[in-house]
Amino acid sequence: MERRTIGAAALEVGAVGLGCMPMSWAYSSSEQRGEESLRAAHLALDHGMTLLDTADMYGPFTNELLLGRVLRERRADAFLSTKCGLLVGDQHIVANGRPGYVKRACDASLRRLQTDSIDLYQLHRADPEVPVEETWGAMAELVSAGKVRALGLCAVGARADRRAGTRLYESTVRQLERVQQVFPVSSVQAELSVWSPEALETLLPWCEARGVGFLAAMPLGNGYLTGALTTGGGFEPDDVRARHPRFTAEMMAANQPIVAGLRRVARRHGNATPAQVALAWLLAQGRHVVPVPGAKKTYWVAENAGAPRVALTPGDVAEINALPSAVGSWD
Repeated sequence: MERRTIGAAALEVGAVGLGCMPMSWAYSSSEQRGEESLRAAHLALDHGMTLLDTADMYGPFTNELLLGRVLRERRADAFLSTKCGLLVGDQHIVANGRPGYVKRACDASLRRLQTDSIDLYQLHRADPEVPVEETWGAMAELVSAGKVRALGLCAVGARADRRAGTRLYESTVRQLERVQQVFPVSSVQAELSVWSPEALETLLPWCEARGVGFLAAMPLGNGYLTGALTTGGGFEPDDVRARHPRFTAEMMAANQPIVAGLRRVARRHGNATPAQVALAWLLAQGRHVVPVPGAKKTYWVAENAGAPRVALTPGDVAEINALPSAVGSWD
């Protein structure tokens, strides 16, 4: 697979990564099977999808434990990314950016992941009660200690800025400017896809201007852009899409023109699929962009791995850019 470099440290990863969250959290639990997920992670590495992206909150903790079984055998093949800063309770999620907690969380992640170092340690969310510089300073000390190679920041969602009446991702850019004074930012992770392109406005240009890698989260629109979801099919109660306005039967039907447009482009590229075209569109946004589609089955991993081979023309990209905006709130 094509390789890309992110951050000032020129960290090298496969052009498409693997989001590991669906293996253990947020999506239909009845479809979460450990052995299948292990095969999916191994297949991703076989295809050169070296970036494995997880977080201590996924499960919580079970996703890191699962990946630890893969890394025990194939640590040299993987670029390991995990996150800290969020605690999961029974009915809520809270941020914790206290320096002491961050260091304990890193040590715990290292144990679960069965490794001596984390390639990219990301701050999942800044704690509003702790200056972000203090949290980032503690993370920088982990780099000095050899436990972490580089640091990344997960963006506050565009919807939060929309509610606050500010420019999209303005609060994230302010955070980035602050932590950059403490220790270099190697990557930013934020939602970016054909149906959620908001990061193109401010956040992606900020990264490009500074050589910061951009990890595109939810690049397939939580599965919608694959074209495989049945309109009105419903979701299990524990699936995050069961509570998202864009995944009501009405909104899924209303947004079908987006999938139809991806299919139209895919047909011009032989056996390409809508998902591969959606990922190829992201790869065309710049050499610093690395989409990280979530997958827990080998079928989807193999499909995603083929995306870099879909060479979109400028006309293809323009056609995708001109697709209708997504209908329905994402809040």
